[in-house]
Amino acid sequence: MTRLTWLALSFMVAAPLAASDQLSGDRQRELRNVLIQDCGSCHGLTMHGGLGPALVPDRLAGKSIEYLSSVILNGRPGTAMPAWRSLLSPAEARWMANQLLQGEVQ
Repeated sequence: MTRLTWLALSFMVAAPLAASDQLSGDRQRELRNVLIQDCGSCHGLTMHGGLGPALVPDRLAGKSIEYLSSVILNGRPGTAMPAWRSLLSPAEARWMANQLLQGEVQ
């Protein structure tokens, strides 16, 4: 493995951790509640789908944290998915995206 490849892989693993390091435990609990209650109202309380699609790891495979946090922040025009940019910071959206990718919401 080249040094550049190792560096890129290290960043991809460390980046999700860096976002959670910036958020207090209280804020993480608040965001988990947002995921369960607010996101769950459309995506199902167990994230297995409802009005919105399922947000479980196997359905999110291949989607990057950057893509998912962008959808969280900007919404999806023409759909019921609202933009959360006025309520969430980029770091918070990234933390939420990581939770979804890791299957930590249920």
